[in-house]
Amino acid sequence: MSGHSKWAGIKHKKALVDAQKGKLFSKLAKEITTAARLGGGNPETNSKLRLLVQKAREANMPSENIERAIKRGTGELPGVTYEEMTMEGYGPGGVAIMVEILTDNKNRAAQEIRTIFSRKGGNLAGAGSVSWLFHKKGFIVVDRKEIEEDKLMDIVINAGAEDMTTQEDSYEITTSVQDFEKVKQALIDAKVKFISAEITMLPTNTVKLAGETAKQVLALVQELEDHEDVRNVYANFDIPDEIMKEVASSG
Repeated sequence: MSGHSKWAGIKHKKALVDAQKGKLFSKLAKEITTAARLGGGNPETNSKLRLLVQKAREANMPSENIERAIKRGTGELPGVTYEEMTMEGYGPGGVAIMVEILTDNKNRAAQEIRTIFSRKGGNLAGAGSVSWLFHKKGFIVVDRKEIEEDKLMDIVINAGAEDMTTQEDSYEITTSVQDFEKVKQALIDAKVKFISAEITMLPTNTVKLAGETAKQVLALVQELEDHEDVRNVYANFDIPDEIMKEVASSG
């Protein structure tokens, strides 16, 4: 399951150390506020909030920022109401792209996302046009230096993982949404560190790209990801690792 999943791993590592940290904190705060508004401010009883708080802590987001975002969601502090929306389209080379958005102004966000698609050689499509190509899954990436393949396989399969594949420098573990926390906890219990662990949308098939087209697609995805209202970008590209690392490091 290389491709966009690998890109997410590369971006995840980069996001924790680069100058985008302020933007990352802002996006996380927005998501935490929305999760608290919809499901309550207690992470013990709100699984979505619990995942987001864990993600924020992994990114070294200050505890007071997390608490403030939760209180905005529960109404203890004044705050903005955000709405969710999804936009779908295609990038260069026919790559399918889904964009999850969290915004306080749907019209503005839609226009700005449309402009990015147009400027970067993509085009928007109707609702449902590409979403059928993706399935919601738990996805965990572990560095190959961390553990031997057989040992990791035993841990994750016994915990309920659906699949594990070995890439050039990492292991990629796929789970159902229901078993994600159980598999993640099994890794923590075994003291196996992971590069990233998230509920995501994985493509059922991929489009192989190389050269300039690959760079154009990554430029489109990167600009979408950098937009302040964009939560997640999912795409079904399969691009060589060296191109992804080159684009990520220059972005």
